[in-house]
Amino acid sequence: MRLDKWLWHARFFKTRSLAARYVEKARCRIDGRVTDKPHTNVSPGMVLTFALGPRVRVVRIVALGERRGPAPEARALYDEIEAA
Repeated sequence: MRLDKWLWHARFFKTRSLAARYVEKARCRIDGRVTDKPHTNVSPGMVLTFALGPRVRVVRIVALGERRGPAPEARALYDEIEAA
């Protein structure tokens, strides 16, 4: 699944285009590697690191999801990892 689509499904962004623009301009990391490509493929087990607002989010992808569902469903797509 595309990174921008997963970020949208997980409800980190309101629209997929906002997620795509964020990935292009911000420094997101997938398993420690910097990416600026919204079409980068992600899969369960990968660790995403990105700054959102005043904090840095570090999450492990648990599932990909098939739709952008309600918040509890979106929260089940990832596990929060404490940033060091």
